[in-house]
Amino acid sequence: MSNPLYDRLFRPHEGKTTPFLRFLDGSEMPYQDFLSLVSRLAHVLTEKGLVPGDRVAVQVHKSPQALALYGAAVKAGLVFLPLNTAYTAHEITYFVEDSGAQILICDSGNMETYQSLFADHDIEILSLNADGSGTVIDQALMMKADFQTAPREKDDLVAILYTSGTTGRSKGAMLTQNNLLSNALSLVDAWRFSEEDILLHALPIFHTHGLFVATNIILATSGSILFLPKFDLDAIMTLMPRATAMMGVPTFYTRMLEDQRLTREMTAHIRLFISGSAPLLAESHKQFLARTGHAILERYGMTETNMNTSNPYDGERRPGTVGFPLPGVELNITDPEHGTILPQGEVGQIELRGPNVFKGYWQMPEKTAAELRPDGFFITGDLGRLDADGYLHIVGRNKDLIISGGYNIYPKEIELILDDQPGVLESAVLGVPHPDLGETVLGVIVAAPGQNPNLDHIAAAAGSALARFKQPRKLILIDALPRNTMGKVQKNILREHFKDIFLDG
Repeated sequence: MSNPLYDRLFRPHEGKTTPFLRFLDGSEMPYQDFLSLVSRLAHVLTEKGLVPGDRVAVQVHKSPQALALYGAAVKAGLVFLPLNTAYTAHEITYFVEDSGAQILICDSGNMETYQSLFADHDIEILSLNADGSGTVIDQALMMKADFQTAPREKDDLVAILYTSGTTGRSKGAMLTQNNLLSNALSLVDAWRFSEEDILLHALPIFHTHGLFVATNIILATSGSILFLPKFDLDAIMTLMPRATAMMGVPTFYTRMLEDQRLTREMTAHIRLFISGSAPLLAESHKQFLARTGHAILERYGMTETNMNTSNPYDGERRPGTVGFPLPGVELNITDPEHGTILPQGEVGQIELRGPNVFKGYWQMPEKTAAELRPDGFFITGDLGRLDADGYLHIVGRNKDLIISGGYNIYPKEIELILDDQPGVLESAVLGVPHPDLGETVLGVIVAAPGQNPNLDHIAAAAGSALARFKQPRKLILIDALPRNTMGKVQKNILREHFKDIFLDG
C-alpha cells in the first residue's frame, strides 16, 4: 500500500543534494539532509509506541527541525497537530485532551509546566527549541537515517488543525491525505510554480498557510525555500533579490510599503507576490503596484479547506476580490436561512465543495452535520458575492452580520467607505447592543501614520454614501485593531470591549 502524500511530496527528493531550505546567512539544508532528519524523527515517534492514526501535538517555534516533524508524522502515518505558540497552558490542555495526543512536543521552557499539567495523563512530553536543540533532536540523532514509510489511504487523516474558537470551543478540522495533496497540486498549476522557484517564507508553520500551502507547493515542485523564523523587515529586504516568489499576510505588505527600500529594482527578481489569511486593503494593493510594478495575487482559503479561490496568474488581479474558484472547487452563494442559491451579485453565505474540503470536525458530529451538507458542500460561515465578471468578493463573516431594527447590514460595505476617507489607515465595523434597535453600527478607526482624521467629516461622508440604517451611530479612534497571529482582525475582542457603549447611561 502507498502513502500518497509522502510518495508524491517527499519520496522524490530522497538522496537529492539540491537545497531545500536556504537561510539568511547563506547556509543551506539539502533535501537529503532534511529527509534524513524526517526519518530519524519518525523513528523517535514510533519507538514511543505511536502507530498510524495516533496524534502528535506540537507547540514549538519555527525551525527546520519543526518542519521536519511534519514530514516525520506523514512518513509514520501519524496525525499532526500544529499548535499556535501563543496558546496558553489552559488552551493546550484542551487540545491535548480533546485530541487524545500521546506525545506533546514543546519548547523546553514549557516542559516543567506541561509535565505538571499532564502528570495524570498517558502522554510523553519532549522538547524542541527555536535553535533546533531539544530532547526530541537528541533522541533523533541516535536513530537510523532511513524509515519504512507507513502505508496510508487517500482518506486517512494527516492533520487536525484547531480553529481559533472565538465563538465557543475550538473545533479540530480533520484534513486528509487527499485534501492536502489535491490542493497542493492545484496551486502548483494555478500559480505556475516550478523547480526554479525560490520561495521567501516568513510565515508561521502552525497554520495551513505557512505549513501546508507554502511547504507542500515547494515539495511538489522540487523548488527551495528562503526560510525565516518570523517576519523581519530587514531580513525580507536582504533576501528578496534571491527569491522568485513570496507568500504573506496583508501586514507583511503594509510594513514593506512603509520601507523606502521597496522599489521596482528591489523586487525585479520576484515573479509572484501572494497574500492571504486576511483581507488585503484595495489601497494597499494599488500602492504596492505603483511602487513595484507587481499586482499582489490575493486568494481565499481557510483551515477547513486550504485554498478555495485565487485571482488569476494571467489576467486581472482585481483589488478587493479573491478571484475565481480553483479547478475542482465548486462555489455557491446561498441564502443563510434557506440554503437556496442566490442570483449573481447578491450577498449570501459562501458554500464550497471539492477534494480540498475537510473530513469534518474531530469528535464533533453535530458540528460536522451542521456545517457539512449531505451533498458535500461546506457552509463556510463567510459572506460573499460574485460580481458580474465572476470575481468573488468577501463581505465578512456570517457571525459579523449586523441586524439593526430588522435590517441586515454588511460591515465590509461600510468599512470600504471609512477606509477611503482622508487620514484613515483602516477600520472595523461591528454590531454592538442597542436598547431600541437590538444592535447598532459602531465604526472603529485607526489613523494613518502622522494623521489626525476628522471623525465629524468621516461621519458626514458615510452619511452621504449610505442609507441611514447603515450609518455608524458612533465612530471611535483607536491606536490599532486587535489581530491574531495571521493578521485577522479580532472583532470579538472589539465587540466585548465596546458592548456597553450604547447601554451605559
